[in-house]
Amino acid sequence: MTDPNAIQPSALDQLPDRDPEETAEWQASLDAVAREAGPHRAAYLMRRTLERAEAGGIALPKLLETDYVNTIPTSAEPGLPGDPEMEARITAWNRWNAAAMVTRGSKHGVGGHIATFASAAWLYETGFNHFFRGKEADGSGDQLYIQGHASPGIYARAFLDGRLSEHHLDNFRQEAGGNGLPSYPHPRRLPWLWEFPTVSMGLGPLSAIYQARFNRYLTARGIKDVSSSHVWAFLGDGEMDEPESTAALALASREGLDNLTFVINCNLQRLDGPVRANFKIVQELEAQFRGAGWNVVKTLWGSAWDELFALDTTGALVRRLRQVPDAQVQTYQTRDAAYIRQDFFGADPALVEMAKLLSDDKILECFHLSRGGHEARKVYAAYKAAVEHKGAPTVILAQTVKGHTLGQGFASKNANHQMKKLSVDEFKAMRDLLELPIKDSDFTDGVVPYGHPGADSPEVRYLQERRAALGGPAPARRVHPVAPLPAPAEKAFASFDKGSGSQNVATTMAFVRLVKDLVRDKETGRRWVPIVPDEARTFGMESLFPSLGIYSPKGQTYEPVDRDQLMYYKEAKNGQILNEGITEAGSMADFIAASTAYATHGEAMIPFYIFYSMFGWQRTADQMWQLGDQLGRGFLVGATAGRTTLTGEGLQHADGHSPVIAATNPAALTYDPAFAYEVAAIVKDGLRRMYGEAAPGEDQNVFYYLTVYNEPLPQPAKPSGLGIDEGIVKGLYRFNTAESAGITPPANAPRIQLLGSGTAIHWALKAQRLLADEWGVAADVWSATSWTELRRDALEADAALLRGEERVPYVRQALHGAEGPVLAVSDYMRQVPDQIAQWVEQDWSSLGADGFGLSDTREAARRHFGVDAESIVVAALAQLAKRGEIKATAVKEAREKYGL
Repeated sequence: MTDPNAIQPSALDQLPDRDPEETAEWQASLDAVAREAGPHRAAYLMRRTLERAEAGGIALPKLLETDYVNTIPTSAEPGLPGDPEMEARITAWNRWNAAAMVTRGSKHGVGGHIATFASAAWLYETGFNHFFRGKEADGSGDQLYIQGHASPGIYARAFLDGRLSEHHLDNFRQEAGGNGLPSYPHPRRLPWLWEFPTVSMGLGPLSAIYQARFNRYLTARGIKDVSSSHVWAFLGDGEMDEPESTAALALASREGLDNLTFVINCNLQRLDGPVRANFKIVQELEAQFRGAGWNVVKTLWGSAWDELFALDTTGALVRRLRQVPDAQVQTYQTRDAAYIRQDFFGADPALVEMAKLLSDDKILECFHLSRGGHEARKVYAAYKAAVEHKGAPTVILAQTVKGHTLGQGFASKNANHQMKKLSVDEFKAMRDLLELPIKDSDFTDGVVPYGHPGADSPEVRYLQERRAALGGPAPARRVHPVAPLPAPAEKAFASFDKGSGSQNVATTMAFVRLVKDLVRDKETGRRWVPIVPDEARTFGMESLFPSLGIYSPKGQTYEPVDRDQLMYYKEAKNGQILNEGITEAGSMADFIAASTAYATHGEAMIPFYIFYSMFGWQRTADQMWQLGDQLGRGFLVGATAGRTTLTGEGLQHADGHSPVIAATNPAALTYDPAFAYEVAAIVKDGLRRMYGEAAPGEDQNVFYYLTVYNEPLPQPAKPSGLGIDEGIVKGLYRFNTAESAGITPPANAPRIQLLGSGTAIHWALKAQRLLADEWGVAADVWSATSWTELRRDALEADAALLRGEERVPYVRQALHGAEGPVLAVSDYMRQVPDQIAQWVEQDWSSLGADGFGLSDTREAARRHFGVDAESIVVAALAQLAKRGEIKATAVKEAREKYGL
């Protein structure tokens, strides 16, 4: 039988022991302490020894967990500056108005959250009074990622500050009539206040990390010095279960982002119950963040606990706090002193003796009220430690009570997330607790009043003076007047108009070539931000490595293995490319930070993010929605697009639906260009619209999604004629007619219109030739660069019609008078071209790659999905036969001829 006390094999056994006798003495000493003073004393000595080693610079693995106590002891807390009593009164008004706003709104059934801000009020107030720098400070101020469910408290403070009126508060979650307040931080809905969307949960922490990183990027590249900006992300402990919440922790520590602080409101509750009922979420998070290399500050207990810790001469209290699971801590919050004496203190004889020294009031004060996150002095100490810590990001784990000050009907109750209102009696009790000068007579007809001490009151003057000293109101979004970026030289775009001749060029490569020329532009080149998730060579971008460099805060500390090659892997402190590794989520967070720099920092940046189209929208569509909410601008590029172009990769790589998902995002302009000159025309117009002189009525706060292909094909010259560029941008133009293609159809030949997008237009062109040569049918071919933009234009025309305005959709104008039926085809599911069917006056049919992808050659895949040239021919003949323009037998004959 194995001796349980025997020392088990470890990695240390691989290291030579230069003095086994000394090692044995240390081990014997530890055994003696454990035997004589107990294992807890031995553990304490070991932890203090490890702390001493770390302080002395001795390299040792760090402890992943510390005791369930405050990181900063009371004796080491700095004094709280300012006027604590004044700040307490301000916080009381904010608590009241936040609860009143949601309660008053509940009569309209619009919902809202009361308990979250109640728990986090001091976390915000301490920051607003002493730390959060506004937009009028040096640099760009701080960036605040506000926890979404706490938004009523932020509105309440803006009301106290005079930035919002009672009318605004009464329209919380009622935006349709104007002057309403959105439910959560939504910049698109309230662009002067909110900077960063933080609901859907999990996206806030991820974006905050990449925002802090992008701040370093801007400074390193000499675009703008924002080294004084600090990023603050306010999160919930339940929110940390979202995979995005912790996805980039290692990046933050690896790059030493000490300009970043997470503040996690550990009220131990998620939406429907405890975060970790049988465990301790604070300890779990501490281990997770310490393991990732973060500085961790725990702010768990308020000053009422000081007396208890002073009485804990045996360590029994600290041990018990580590043992009690979170759900039981919540139970203590709702039970009387007798229960706590029995259940908590009764578990250890030493605690039984300690409890004898404590009054019931003292026990209830500690277990019901006294949490570190509810005391300004504790929070201030944590924030000060965070901003002064260098070399790593900091996470503050602040323990609070969900529903604090709202009464026992709310505090720590599992259902408080769904509780949307307080009764009049509960408000009166809250008023008395907060000592607010609100009279019973102010509750007119049972409606809770808003409270305000007056625009010239000491509270409001203090609040505004503190904000002025810190650089103005916060949160706030500012778009500083910036001159439109000059258009790049026309040569960069015009070079694609002549085509590629006999050279085969994929549209992916055409886009990369275009960008390579644009980043050389003297005026705007340095503002491009190329973003790629570890697929640069797949997309042919390795040529940008040596010229632009890959951003790294360390530069290049090694000699690259390909240093002797022309396109070697070059990292640089001022590198322009963000090569993120295998993380679409991180790359999108990069894109969001860069695409909104025009507002965050007053610097217009032009990001393009190129990715496997299958793994862009499908994986990170939630972030694309966040991007639209945050009013981002830039180019998303779905490469290796389509369901049949990526030979051999199969189901998981075959994208037949990204344009469908993209079409659901109102801010996304989705294009499926077929030719290189179309790519150039779309990018040119995108630069004009987003960064240059937008036309009247055009929304600049959009982003572009382009699908490009890895199928090398000859690129034709741009057709001559009027309206080609307009048609490319609007979504449809006639590429050729049967006659202009050199086809001489028979007299009175039946005619059909073939609409193709992306790579599918090449199949349509082949079908055009087959229809003429083998079936005597004349076909005109149209390039549908954007099915989605055609649909949106048509929807706007329908809406105008309801307003009594006569307007014809562009798609109907373009196809007006075109002879014969229309057959549309793309490398996506039929739903993509079918978006415009109802506005096409001709008979409509479509082909597409519906279903899962498969591994095979392009030709075999296209035959499988019925979208190859021969399948187009058969479908075209079927349309014409249905109209009686050819014999029905021709369809059967064609199927047999082509083996369909």
